[in-house]
Amino acid sequence: MVPTRGFVVCSKAGRDSGNFMVVLETKDRVVLVADGKKRSIKRPKRKNLKHISLTQSVIPEEQLFTNKSIRHALSQLNANTCQGEI
Repeated sequence: MVPTRGFVVCSKAGRDSGNFMVVLETKDRVVLVADGKKRSIKRPKRKNLKHISLTQSVIPEEQLFTNKSIRHALSQLNANTCQGEI
């Protein structure tokens, strides 16, 4: 399954491994993700699809306009550790 805008994913590889991020855009085999802190909406991170795992959470479109709202939505998920595929 290819994630679309608003899907919450878990990074499996890289410096940000183990962190939740939200998908902003999907291109061929790459997604652009942001966490609202280290990776803002204006500077999203490119991640290969094989380096992320999907979660069952989706952030509503109206919360994807500011970094603060993304941080707030992801902070509720950070209580759970992101390990492997869900």
